[in-house]
Amino acid sequence: MSPRRLITTIVLTALCAGFLYQIGLLGMVVWFNFRNPSNTPVMQDTLSALRARDPEARLNHEWVPYARISVNLKRAVIASEDSGFVEHDGVEWDAIRKAWRYNQRQESLGHNRRRGGSTITQQLAKNLFLSNSRNYLRKGQELILTYMIEGVMSKRRILELYLNVAQWGTATFGAQAAARHYFKTDAARLSSSQAAQLAAMLPNPAYYDQRGATGYLRSRAATVRARMSQVAVP
Repeated sequence: MSPRRLITTIVLTALCAGFLYQIGLLGMVVWFNFRNPSNTPVMQDTLSALRARDPEARLNHEWVPYARISVNLKRAVIASEDSGFVEHDGVEWDAIRKAWRYNQRQESLGHNRRRGGSTITQQLAKNLFLSNSRNYLRKGQELILTYMIEGVMSKRRILELYLNVAQWGTATFGAQAAARHYFKTDAARLSSSQAAQLAAMLPNPAYYDQRGATGYLRSRAATVRARMSQVAVP
């Protein structure tokens, strides 16, 4: 076989493999539209890291259906993470551009503070299928998965999945576990102030799990609470 034909064969094989991989992911998206995940790659990575220090470590996670999650938490998370959740098609390109410019400025100033531009659907794609790693390949796959999820699932199902798999502490995942861990109550009974605090924790849950309600967290929670009535819930 000539070198040219060999290269062509390799490229076509790689393209076919990539296409089949995406078809497989689409099948999993359809599966999760009807079935609840028992764990996610982020949960598995977190548990592995915890067990490296403590072989007996376990995650705190309990699934609850959409109807058993307080509307306060639904509003708070949308207000904090993705105010246009019910209107957009999964990706807010303007938010991504703004976050990129902000992060570039912070880096040029030598600051570590970063801002994300991901929607709730993008975060769900990462939690369900990917990991917390940061690279362009993973981000590209996240975008593909985001459009798959939006094409298959309702906004209600997307939010139900997200609220049940989001990380809310070092070993705490999902709304029910978070409500029990921080407020000794159920996800269905969260007040507006409790929900706002949980939503404000989402960008850095392990940090606030260890340090408690810092001044910044309380301030951010107050802002989230003020915005809750302005957002639509599916």
